[in-house]
Amino acid sequence: MQTPNHAINWFEIPVSDFDRAKKFYESILEYEMPAREVNGVRMAFFLYDASHEGRGGAIVYDPSFYLPSENGALIYLNCESDLQPVLDQVEKAGGDILRGKIAVSADAGLGYWALIRDSEGNRVALHSMA
Repeated sequence: MQTPNHAINWFEIPVSDFDRAKKFYESILEYEMPAREVNGVRMAFFLYDASHEGRGGAIVYDPSFYLPSENGALIYLNCESDLQPVLDQVEKAGGDILRGKIAVSADAGLGYWALIRDSEGNRVALHSMA
């Protein structure tokens, strides 16, 4: 088997209040998330460049299938050059900072990460190279 280029093709973050969650992510990321219903499920999409093999995801409201959780899978959102401006918006937008910005590894050059709880109770990581 050939090693794939990307470990993730798509991700979905469960939400219990679609409008609140959409506002939370739009506030911290400072862009509007396109929203639509797909097969009866409300979704709002994180921006990414699919034309250059970018990988994306969405917040998803479908209480019969999704349940927000602080202990589920941990997703790292790309915060481009510096995650601090995003982190600075988290509490204002209704989330909590669980772990502030720290180096992934002191000597590996892997950038920085932080851990937040979103408006729905999901634990989400943020990542940037600076």
